[in-house]
Amino acid sequence: MKLPLKIAKSGALDLVSLGALVHRLDPGIIPFRKATQCQIHVSGGEFNVAANLADCFRLQTGIATAMVDYPIGDLIAERVRAMGVKPFYKNFKHDGVNGPNMATVYSDRGQGVRAPVVFYNRCNEAGALLKPGDFDWKAIFAGGVRWFHSGGIFAALSPTTAEVIIEGMKAAKAAGAVVSFDLNYRAKLWNISGGHERAVAVLDRIVKNVDVLVGNEEDLQLGLGIPGPEVAAKSKMDPSAFFGMIGKVAKKHPQIKIVATTLREVHSTNQHSWSAVAWINGETVMAPTCELDVLDRVGGGDGYAAGFFYGLLAGEDPAEAVKLGWAHGALLTTFPGDTTMATLEQVRAFAKGGSARIQR
Repeated sequence: MKLPLKIAKSGALDLVSLGALVHRLDPGIIPFRKATQCQIHVSGGEFNVAANLADCFRLQTGIATAMVDYPIGDLIAERVRAMGVKPFYKNFKHDGVNGPNMATVYSDRGQGVRAPVVFYNRCNEAGALLKPGDFDWKAIFAGGVRWFHSGGIFAALSPTTAEVIIEGMKAAKAAGAVVSFDLNYRAKLWNISGGHERAVAVLDRIVKNVDVLVGNEEDLQLGLGIPGPEVAAKSKMDPSAFFGMIGKVAKKHPQIKIVATTLREVHSTNQHSWSAVAWINGETVMAPTCELDVLDRVGGGDGYAAGFFYGLLAGEDPAEAVKLGWAHGALLTTFPGDTTMATLEQVRAFAKGGSARIQR
């Protein structure tokens, strides 16, 4: 299969993400109403991709984002450094009382028949204050950039964040980068940001600049305003409904070369069936299916995106890129937190059919 993208062979940065950083409070299997302690994970849908590519896949990545000068900002910035991601910050001062703040995500892990519960505090979030002109894209891309990534969560935060995305995408295109976007449709965020009609209008403007789109069947329907498939899926693992919508996506946005997503059947909080698919310039690719023993499901989709992007950036056959994304997303669910603890060697071994036998 011939890759329909022109990816620069080199650049100072392999990928730059644009999005909001958050910190996630995780009480493990204890629900928040009974929690006495939490782990703190640093996350953000766009950051997760950059962090995974830097830490596991050893690429040079960056994050353009907001940072607040207070202890929570210091904690988050330390984790950005630890993951090997180069920061490009728009700095804000905290007033000691009201912010601006680094957003908080509250997410327990659930257990068995009890599903995970997620809620947010994004009040006076610094990321939502970002606006066009806050980043010097020419300086960021001066040494060359191969790939630019953003997502729908950041787009929904405020009237200005979508404009920053469009500005960044156009600058990245001018610098010769491939542009990707994860629709990540979150109804809660769009409902307080103008509703579904605004979401479709905003995302339509963004996606006009996109080469590689990440999103499942529901994301495509809700985010792009595309009617549902004519053929219903037989199960969550059946890709026919997803592939059945691609023609409509390609008609509305003919510049899109690749659409990719994960497939997940949740049997219980800790037992999932897992696969992944991609539509690549008219051809379809599907990863194997495996059964996951899930420790923490958050970030699995970002794990797939990172591994898939890595495969394409590394010049792998597109089918192998899908398998690498699938393998990395699967491994990510075995770690606490939203970002990777896997090694490239582990990802490649699992993609080739490796097992969980002890390594001596």
